[in-house]
Amino acid sequence: MSAREREWELAEQQREHWQQVYGEHPGMYGEAPSEPAVHAATVFRAAGAREVLELGAGHGRDALYFACAGFFVLATDFSPVGLEQLREAAAARGVAERVGTAVHDVRDPLPLADASVDAVYAHMLLCMALTTEEIHALVGEVRRVLRPGGTFVYTVRHTGDAHYRAGAGHGDDIWEHGGFAVHFFPRGLVDRLAEGWRLHEVHPFEEGDLPRRLWRVTQTV
Repeated sequence: MSAREREWELAEQQREHWQQVYGEHPGMYGEAPSEPAVHAATVFRAAGAREVLELGAGHGRDALYFACAGFFVLATDFSPVGLEQLREAAAARGVAERVGTAVHDVRDPLPLADASVDAVYAHMLLCMALTTEEIHALVGEVRRVLRPGGTFVYTVRHTGDAHYRAGAGHGDDIWEHGGFAVHFFPRGLVDRLAEGWRLHEVHPFEEGDLPRRLWRVTQTV
């Protein structure tokens, strides 16, 4: 099996895994927004953003928070199950008119026109089972769809995380533990992804019981 075929197989396994997880555990991350989403909403509001693209929205706790905060949100994920849960929750909260959804695999070009959104948000999406090449391509797509002055806030688990080098290794700093494959970021990758951008912040934080160790990155076009 070629390297490309192995990458494709891992990505498909992860898609099926997340479909199963969301199906068996509806609303698995709860209703409260993540800390990065609260931070991002403050940053986006200060920048005058109105439209937010969320990548890897899952069942939508952060997308709902953005909508309730007054933003128009397009939430994407490769799991139709997760997005259906988001639509149901948006209707129940009375913000369905502020939430759009699209099933999308971030290995493909974003389904948006150039310079069409004010802000992009991604919580732990870039550190999924994506190769370094795919991550660079995705950040290039984010830059393409952002309007001039637009803001990108993303979070990633990094190489200081307890699960780094634990479980099954797939190369390219991708390690699979408990069925979840994660691309752990060295700091150099964050800096390379910010080339041609204005990098405002690389903020370390922890989340969950392990805890997971992450960076919250804020950069603008």
